[in-house]
Amino acid sequence: MRTEYINDCPEYLKDFLRYVRVVRNHTERTEEAYYTDLRVFLRYLKIIHEDVSEDTEFNEISIADVPLDYIRQFTLNNAYEYMSYLNDVRKNSNAARSRKTSSLRRFFDYLHNKSMVLETNPLEHLEHPKPAKRLPKFLELEQSQELLENIDSKNQERDYCIITLFLNCGMRLSELAGLNLSDYAKSKSGATLRLFGKGQKERIVYLNQACIEALDTYIKVRPKSSVETNAIFLSSHANHLTRLSTRRIQRIVDDQLKRAGLGNLGISVHKLRHTCATLMYEYGNVDVMVLKDILGHVNLATTEIYTHLSDKDRRKAAESSPLANMRQSKKKSAFASRGTIISWWISPPRRLSPPQSALAPGFPALCRCPPRSRLSPFCALCTSTRTAVSSSRCAPTRD
Repeated sequence: MRTEYINDCPEYLKDFLRYVRVVRNHTERTEEAYYTDLRVFLRYLKIIHEDVSEDTEFNEISIADVPLDYIRQFTLNNAYEYMSYLNDVRKNSNAARSRKTSSLRRFFDYLHNKSMVLETNPLEHLEHPKPAKRLPKFLELEQSQELLENIDSKNQERDYCIITLFLNCGMRLSELAGLNLSDYAKSKSGATLRLFGKGQKERIVYLNQACIEALDTYIKVRPKSSVETNAIFLSSHANHLTRLSTRRIQRIVDDQLKRAGLGNLGISVHKLRHTCATLMYEYGNVDVMVLKDILGHVNLATTEIYTHLSDKDRRKAAESSPLANMRQSKKKSAFASRGTIISWWISPPRRLSPPQSALAPGFPALCRCPPRSRLSPFCALCTSTRTAVSSSRCAPTRD
């Protein structure tokens, strides 16, 4: 695969990918991800410069001949137009646009500061699309137990061990796939696994008894291979044993989730990592700084997303309100019997044509007479219309 995409790259992109792999010490998978993101960008440059025929499919556009001048002419405003293109035309998600923005910024930084083919870096202040804040999906404790109890396959010991390590160690997919027999160590103080995370950063994770037993059980039945002698997890492919690929591990997890009746929850391999972190924090009271080291995070902010409240915690918080036991009173509302007063008070008094007051000749049908009752809009003595039900007497005014 690497040979195929390297042959499709212009020289300046080949140099960048070599820098990513050799100097930055990233994996081939990361190198390929950079290539994929930047291929979309270079194809876009050919389109806006009308350097490709209109009937050419986007995925058929070659980038090997994209001149460096197209990049030299690229500005910050052009970058925002490119982001709009990814959103409106390519229909990229927020996460995909954010990743492509990161790749583009790293590429332009390299061209300016490392290879020095750009005099300035126009994308130095390019902002990432604001990511949508979502709580990570994970399995509840009971669901995790159900998953482990229902594992059944031709390679049951291997598959059980894989899922046990995911749920107890919180390792990444690439970290598990890259495990070697030499990474598993036992001593009087306990058993450990050596993992190589992003950027080939090494870290040690301690194993609980469930992981130790699962590993020991699997290693006893692990097939012997003359080709691949060091990989812990093996797969039979074309009549010979090879290291289990990340794609095959994903299929194993998907199959076992379906077998346990959990296949419709949107749980992936990475969600098992979320599950491990959540269960450690919720049930093990693990400090967030310790959790950060276990998961291999560089930034604490990345770890804090796993410290979200569980549904049980949210229900408990809602029920702890001091007003949680309040109920509506069953006594009859006072407003029910005063509906006439309320409706008459809200609407202005209706002008009738009542007789003039005998006590106040020359005044309109408004007087100071005491009300006959609180429910009546008429005065007790002169039957004139009262001005407001809220006052005990009328307030007459001359015409």
